[in-house]
Amino acid sequence: MIKLFCIGKNKDSSLRKWEDEYKKRLSAFDKIEVVEFKDEPDSHSEREKEAEKIKEIEGARVLDKIKPDDFVILLDLHGKTVDSIEFSKLRSQWTRTSKPLVFVIAGSLGPSADLVKRANWRWKLSDLTMTHLMCRVLVLEQIYRSFMIEAGRRYHK
Repeated sequence: MIKLFCIGKNKDSSLRKWEDEYKKRLSAFDKIEVVEFKDEPDSHSEREKEAEKIKEIEGARVLDKIKPDDFVILLDLHGKTVDSIEFSKLRSQWTRTSKPLVFVIAGSLGPSADLVKRANWRWKLSDLTMTHLMCRVLVLEQIYRSFMIEAGRRYHK
């Protein structure tokens, strides 16, 4: 079982189509579930204490749904970057542990300290800045790609 936990809703119909497409493709390999969590308004996020409070609230919502035996992969600017082949090897290794994989995309202000502590692995997708909605699609695509690499299929060139 693979879960993708996301702070905020996907309101972009074109990105939602891509998200649905990769969820459909992934269903041939594993159960996949995308779970959306309410994001907090961040009108005063330039204030450090306010930003930390928002991250704590959003992080607590996610942590409440993470089970003790879940293997948590946190999308994080301070995480490790890997290429698709290395990610495929890691995902395959994690899947063999029989623990549910939970990928977490935090809110726009980043993850809470508690969410960082809970993560089993922190993944930096890119040095580029991208929207959280695009990140969702890219994570799903890379998970799908990892299964295709593992299966030796031509999708990955």
